[in-house]
Amino acid sequence: MKRLTGWTVAAACTIAAVAVLSVSPASAQDVRNDRQDLRQDRQDVRQDTRDIRGDRRDIRQDTRDIRGDKRDIAKDTQDIRQDRGALQGARQQLRDANKSGDPNTIKAARENLQKTRTDLRGDLKDRRSDVRDLHKDRQDRRTDVKDVRHDKQDRRADVKDLHQDKQDRHADQRDVRQDRRDLHQDVSARRTK
Repeated sequence: MKRLTGWTVAAACTIAAVAVLSVSPASAQDVRNDRQDLRQDRQDVRQDTRDIRGDRRDIRQDTRDIRGDKRDIAKDTQDIRQDRGALQGARQQLRDANKSGDPNTIKAARENLQKTRTDLRGDLKDRRSDVRDLHKDRQDRRTDVKDVRHDKQDRRADVKDLHQDKQDRHADQRDVRQDRRDLHQDVSARRTK
């Protein structure tokens, strides 16, 4: 009977050791997976940070473009005012030439009036173009600001994942250590019997 009990205890210890050993590799695999997850999360956080920096650079460039567009619009507006004043002067010059009756003076006054009108139209066209550029740059900046917000949200989520993966890794490492202690105790108990 003593022999039967010894065999039974030995078989039970062996089964327990095999069960613990079969659990340990899974926990070790979990630790490896957690480390890989940590590496990936760190890479994601770094990429999100780079994206945020790039978006901020884009915002600064858009802001510079907007300032330049505003300067261009102000210059075009000033040119338009000058052209309108010159147009009034050219009209007055044409009226005076018509009063004088000199054909050469009338022709020169008409050419001057036409040139002044052309300059005014060109300045108006430039200002419309600059206003369109201003609106486009403002839209670009709004888009870039939205991108920064989105990238910040992504980074926060990645940081949260990173912390969670660290906690998982620590828990898995504790489990592996506990499984090894249990295995060691089972083997020690088996040897003493």
